[in-house]
Amino acid sequence: MRVLRGRAASIDADREATAEMLSAVATDGDAAVRVWTPHRQVAFGRRDARENGYEAAREAAGDRGFPPVERSVGGRAVAYAGTTLAFALAEPIDDLREGLDDRYERATAAIERALREVGVGTERGEPDDSFCPGTHSLQCDGKVVGIAQRVRQDAALTAGVVVTDERDAVAAVLDDVYGALGVPFDPDSVGSVAAAGGTGDPERVRTAIEREFVGDADAAVERVG
Repeated sequence: MRVLRGRAASIDADREATAEMLSAVATDGDAAVRVWTPHRQVAFGRRDARENGYEAAREAAGDRGFPPVERSVGGRAVAYAGTTLAFALAEPIDDLREGLDDRYERATAAIERALREVGVGTERGEPDDSFCPGTHSLQCDGKVVGIAQRVRQDAALTAGVVVTDERDAVAAVLDDVYGALGVPFDPDSVGSVAAAGGTGDPERVRTAIEREFVGDADAAVERVG
């Protein structure tokens, strides 16, 4: 399994590294994983870009010191505070109509195990009016993890976010952003690994998650950036 570590020098270059990882999996048929701390930013989804308050939301993010970017998938805005983790597991597929639920289950179970290793027992689901609401989330005193999937003809990317620390900063910027978008959001719905009693060290959490995704596979480690 190809294992990417670190982040690129800029937001755009960092996103390109994940896109390249997915394309390589589709070409060579070997799975790959990346767990890292993206640059500080608010990543808006396509649904956000269609809202009347989108430009005001982008301005609100920037005013809080979170550069606004737009991702090419659906979902609502997600904030990365610099300590927030992202994870991405890319796998080759033969049929895009099959395996969706299995991939969600394997990823969710892996994150659950990793968080137990760093001191947090999570429950599946999320509080009302959470950030980027979805059916594949983990919570403990607030939403800690969100998971989504992107499926193309030859590969699938199961990816998500883990709030390790800086819960207040994430909640504050998203309160402004969702308010501008006119989307329901409760700042108290934001959780974090640290607030739930686990370690706030993103490197320890990153290592635990990567280890669970790699499992018994032979890891070929590459540095990003």
